[in-house]
Amino acid sequence: MSDKRITLAWTGASGAPYGLRLLECLLAADYQVYLLISSAARVVLATEHGLKLPSGPDAAKQALVEHLNCDASNLKVCGKEDWFSPVASGSAAPKQMVVCPCSAGTLASVAHGMSDNLLERAADVVLKERGQLLMVVRETPFSTLHLENMLKLSKMGVTIMPAAPGFYHQPENIEDLVDFMVARILDHLGVEQGLVPRWGYDQRR
Repeated sequence: MSDKRITLAWTGASGAPYGLRLLECLLAADYQVYLLISSAARVVLATEHGLKLPSGPDAAKQALVEHLNCDASNLKVCGKEDWFSPVASGSAAPKQMVVCPCSAGTLASVAHGMSDNLLERAADVVLKERGQLLMVVRETPFSTLHLENMLKLSKMGVTIMPAAPGFYHQPENIEDLVDFMVARILDHLGVEQGLVPRWGYDQRR
């Protein structure tokens, strides 16, 4: 896909550092990012990363721009009920979307087409427009319901990527584990990345 626009959603699952690092990498790759943040995601972000985002979209954007020291022009933070946002319509929405981290609740809502908020609607739009939807599910263990919902979405073409970093690149810190997962997401999106060594090519000795 040549359209360098993408929707990124953060939900209330553990794994906020994954979402924040992914945002940083997408912006660095010159993607136009439409960011959707659930209320629970704000709590998790503050708990796991110490970053407290203001409730207003514009103020949240400013806080993220300052935190990441990035270009503000490529980031659009959408309100939970901003129904006039491009992500709400198939005629304007990006063809790619990542939910990272993805809670079991969001997984279920998307699997059943609930669309009760902009985040769920955005995922519904990508599905109906036959776009690319990645869901980085963070839960353990998985219940039968979780597995059934993942199977249902997988049959629709959704890529299910549990937040399960590997260790073959010999991570030395938490950031290395985060980068492993983000690198796999970027690979599936077709975004060039050099975050981690690739298997069989440049493993550390």
